Amino acid sequence: MTRSSGTRSLRRTAGVAALLLGVVSAFQAALAGGAPWGSAAYGGYHRGTLPARFRASSAASSLAYLALALVTVGGRPGTTAKRRILNGSAGLMGVGTVMNLASRSRVERLLWTPVAGALAFTLLRVARNLPDRA
Repeated sequence: MTRSSGTRSLRRTAGVAALLLGVVSAFQAALAGGAPWGSAAYGGYHRGTLPARFRASSAASSLAYLALALVTVGGRPGTTAKRRILNGSAGLMGVGTVMNLASRSRVERLLWTPVAGALAFTLLRVARNLPDRA
């Protein structure tokens, strides 16, 4: 693989990760805003609108996912900090995949399990293929 095609592949993978992170961020923002999708989050224990403390958690999560999306596609590509953030996030997404798979919520199992798994894969791939120096 040439450096040019490797760079394009890395950008494409980072773009997919950022898109997925944007979708999750938007979902969390909608939950925070009162969308009646509680059965699709937090284990499915809250049908309809989430209680206030979970809405606050969703608001913070939305911002965190958005920040991670920006880290994924932005900044200097070869920094140690970026590599660590992406590796750690990939690990957390791996844990999230298992948690969604074990959820009693059918929506979490069918929708969020593959999303979390795809995020774990793409974030790890980006982290592992960053150039040594930008």
